[in-house]
Amino acid sequence: MTTYKEIRGTNIEAVASDPSNPVVGQVWYNTTSNVLKGFINDPGSWSTGGNLNTARSALGDAGTQTAALAFGGAPGTKNETESYNGTSWTEVNNLTTGREDLSGCGTQTAALAIAGEGSGGVAGDTENWNGTNWTEVNNLSTVRNKTAAAGTNTAALCFGGSPTPADTELWNGSNWTEVNALNTGRTSNLGGVGSSTAALAIGGNPANAQTELWNGTNWTEVNDLNTVRRYMAGAGTTTSAIVFGGFPTTDNTELYNGTNWTIGINLSSQRFNAGGAGTNNTSALAFGGSSPSFSATEEWNAGPATITFSDS
Repeated sequence: MTTYKEIRGTNIEAVASDPSNPVVGQVWYNTTSNVLKGFINDPGSWSTGGNLNTARSALGDAGTQTAALAFGGAPGTKNETESYNGTSWTEVNNLTTGREDLSGCGTQTAALAIAGEGSGGVAGDTENWNGTNWTEVNNLSTVRNKTAAAGTNTAALCFGGSPTPADTELWNGSNWTEVNALNTGRTSNLGGVGSSTAALAIGGNPANAQTELWNGTNWTEVNDLNTVRRYMAGAGTTTSAIVFGGFPTTDNTELYNGTNWTIGINLSSQRFNAGGAGTNNTSALAFGGSSPSFSATEEWNAGPATITFSDS
């Protein structure tokens, strides 16, 4: 029988505590807990997080897996805002104008809520979150809903949406300016991936799998999703992105490495029109959505991790 040393070139060490800087493939026996452990490159999986206090879909989102913000949504053009600390959601101050089908970007303490549809119809409203309160700032140049957004509350990009599905606008912290349009006009596409100078537009309605890359000046078509869909959520950057859920109702997850999309482990719950937060494709958050409207939150984790071996 081949031994671990013959395979890896090292012995299995017996140690009183886990190594502080293990390498992928390293195995050791912890004499304190009396278990065999190893360090692997985990391809990723979803686990259950704390539920939203207000069940909703078609909401705005911002932040990271451990510091996220959820605002607005449907049904009923909601104005509720909630903050996530990695464990649970807490209600904070409401949007000035309740709305659904809006987009968001930024962080938990500095975010933008953009466009959407309120009680008065489709809106171009923009609101700025300072960590405590929402303040109305200058509107989009073109009134619309079902847009996508990327960036921060001082440098943002808003693109797509209805009724102007190819329009792109750039936010400089004070005003919106129209810039070069998408190659393929679309609504109900993904927001929150990238920055104002490097963003992705993914999928959308009419239902498609197209991905476009924004370089700060122009949009360029890059490789497509594996699954055609719209109303999905996601997070990350142009070189490390994740998308999940979508319509037709799915639990599908895909990961982007800057060149190609690959299929990952599915969400535990099928959903579309959900919120998403995260800075890369190894750490993300999915919350809310329609299937029907619900409050479930899931956390995505991938990358190097310590595991415990068992005989089962």
